[in-house]
Amino acid sequence: MNDQSNIPVTFEEIPFADLHISDLNPRKVVNEASIITLAENIRAYGLIQNLAGFREETGVGVVVGGRRYRALALLQDDKRFQTVTVNMAPDQATAEYWATSENAQREALHPADEIQDFGAMEKRGATVADIATAYGATEAHVYRRLALATLPCPVIDALRSGDISLSNAAAFTISDDEKLTLEVLENVRGVGESDHRIKKMLKPDAIKDSDRKAVYVGLDAYKDAGGRTSSDLFADEVLIDDPAILDDLFGKKLAEASEGLIAEGWKWAEPINDSYIGWYQIDEMKLVRIYAENGDLTEEQGEEYDALAELAESDVLDDEGQAKLEALQSILDGSFTDEQKAHAGVLVYVDSRGEVQCETGLIRGTDKKAAIEAGVLAKSNHAGSSGTKSSISNKLRIDLDRIATGSRQHASLRDPEMLLALLALQLSGKSGYTNVLGLRETEVPNVPTTEMAGYALDERLTKATRPAKFGSDMGRVFRAYKAKGPEFIMEEITRHLASLLMVDEDLGETIDKAVKTDIRENFTPTAANFFGRVGGPYLVNLWCKLLDLSEDHPTATTFAKLKKSEKAEKMEALFGDPEMRNAHNITETQAKRIDTWLPEGMV
Repeated sequence: MNDQSNIPVTFEEIPFADLHISDLNPRKVVNEASIITLAENIRAYGLIQNLAGFREETGVGVVVGGRRYRALALLQDDKRFQTVTVNMAPDQATAEYWATSENAQREALHPADEIQDFGAMEKRGATVADIATAYGATEAHVYRRLALATLPCPVIDALRSGDISLSNAAAFTISDDEKLTLEVLENVRGVGESDHRIKKMLKPDAIKDSDRKAVYVGLDAYKDAGGRTSSDLFADEVLIDDPAILDDLFGKKLAEASEGLIAEGWKWAEPINDSYIGWYQIDEMKLVRIYAENGDLTEEQGEEYDALAELAESDVLDDEGQAKLEALQSILDGSFTDEQKAHAGVLVYVDSRGEVQCETGLIRGTDKKAAIEAGVLAKSNHAGSSGTKSSISNKLRIDLDRIATGSRQHASLRDPEMLLALLALQLSGKSGYTNVLGLRETEVPNVPTTEMAGYALDERLTKATRPAKFGSDMGRVFRAYKAKGPEFIMEEITRHLASLLMVDEDLGETIDKAVKTDIRENFTPTAANFFGRVGGPYLVNLWCKLLDLSEDHPTATTFAKLKKSEKAEKMEALFGDPEMRNAHNITETQAKRIDTWLPEGMV
């Protein structure tokens, strides 16, 4: 068959019972849910497009309209669809052509056209359900398209022309300022900007409703105070548009929580704006911790506690078991006496989940004498000690400094011109008494005493140069060396200058910014190079901080019971073993915190 333009058009009314899907029909896989939706559309609006068929031995085979045929099969309780109009192919060759062509030539409506049509239908009075039925779409899809239909026309035009993506267009729906919307559109048109960046340009100060402050204050309280919100339908979140109001409410509510603790008998309670308080903050505030009078579990209670804690660790503990575990933990934790409270205070903060947490039993320096006299605090045997001793020993601190130096040297290899400029700075005398480079016989240490455990540098910083043999002709050695060419010479200068880098803090910050020094690019904390060299309480605090755990959480208390070596091994696994992270259901935020964490003093 050569001339497809002269195919005769023949329509026949065929009883549905005489129809079947022809083997010529190419559509073999269908979505049953979409067939149900299509059936609802046909019941509401009728069969807009006829089936096409070919008379076969067993009846009329449907070659075009397989989805419509399947939808009609669901409508046989309706007399309107028990007889169907079918466009009949005059021969098999035509039927084969129709079957292939109808599916191959189909083109989906452009999202911009669909958005504008949805909006036009709504303006004509169509409900979301009506639009969903007409398009065979879900109501959720219609709601999203209608949200896009409210965008200024230039945004829809940019989507149609391909200057922005559909997800870019969705990002614009958070804005209620048309002038700003159009300004941002011009800035991002055709540059492939991320959705997140567009949202930040439209609402730079907006805060998500999942933010800890928003969770703690509550959306209702925020709105009652006059706070405005906007919805990001596509990200299924609410945005806080007045962060100043939220901050004010947050501060007041946290202050009220602090006052409540004072009413319970604590000498003082100080609200802290941070989402976590570690031992180092307590140390900086010159606070000394005392502990509650611990309770004791019977042997039977101890066995039950261990069994429940193991179930909690595996996330299989039911509500009843959780309640029992908390009751036993409360006994273990004990409580502070009235006399302890009279001399100590509390730091109050809201964690990343929006829940109030307290660091209790903290004595200020000005209250230490009275606390010692009252027998609440033991007198220190170390003269001159005014606070908690750092968990990082001097030897470990030297090793961490070497790692930081090595990381800076590693990064500086990326910028040979900067290294030459530093060399010129020192040789010119401009740096005064400050040595920028270690131009002496002594090396600048960049390898810790634990050597390369969890630590890796560019091999150019660790590769030793083979010296000339004793008694060699140095003129000949130099000529051979120089003959290797300027590129080789520059590489040698670069690697050796980098290995001699030993700048002070101010210049170091400038260099780090220029070469993008990232200590974690070279250093991963391990049991050998760090965790096994600090105390158990430090590891417990760090474990809780990284995993967003309160001190009494079963995962935290189970970790605290481990031997120090076991704690160190578990911390190493948390930093380097994907299976360990999966076992603890590490979130994206927690993973980022772990992957960027550094011991204090290295940041």
